[in-house]
Amino acid sequence: MIPATMETKAGRTVDLQKVLDLYPALAGLPADRRQALLQPQAVMQLPAGTQVFAEQQPCQGFPLLIEGSIKVAKLAASGRELVLYRVTPGGSCIISSSCLLGHSDYNARGIAETPLTLLALPVADFSRLMLEHAPFRDFVFHLFAERIGELMQLVEEVAFARLDQRLAKLLLARNETVINVTHQQLADELGSVREIVSRLLKGFASQGLVMLGREQLSISDRTGLQKLAAV
Repeated sequence: MIPATMETKAGRTVDLQKVLDLYPALAGLPADRRQALLQPQAVMQLPAGTQVFAEQQPCQGFPLLIEGSIKVAKLAASGRELVLYRVTPGGSCIISSSCLLGHSDYNARGIAETPLTLLALPVADFSRLMLEHAPFRDFVFHLFAERIGELMQLVEEVAFARLDQRLAKLLLARNETVINVTHQQLADELGSVREIVSRLLKGFASQGLVMLGREQLSISDRTGLQKLAAV
């Protein structure tokens, strides 16, 4: 999963109980196998902004995220980006698992949104767990089902929902009154361009739904945004 040329900090130890709390599917493994998975060289720390994996790159391991958030996105030839999903502690990257199971390269990229601590399972260990440890196999396929449902919803929204509806939903999903975000970041989330998002936000502001500031906005009328999102 991590490119050989990537600058990382490896060798940090992590608390076994914390890993088991986040990934209980590993709890049933014999103690010696659990310890073998937690070798210091398998624990990696990556700074925010690091490209964790890239399109057309072979998958070199399976990430178990301990701390931080990874944004998984598809980049178009035009440079526009569409966020597919996020990986948070206790979750998994289905693109990584699909690449390992299908012996194929990545077809999206992953970016560290925050500093990361992750446990990288080597390909051989992932394959062995999938074959021999039913709880881990169930964990991987359960997340497949969840992510496919999320991606189907994303496809439906992109194909059928108006962009102003999707923008309203995105703002409401932050569950904050003051949101520190740039117009470009919102455009990336929506798979759109900054100019269109800026125009929509100005329209929201003229309707009294939001107040715009420098790299932030404030929600003035949450009920109005909810009505717009539900149209």
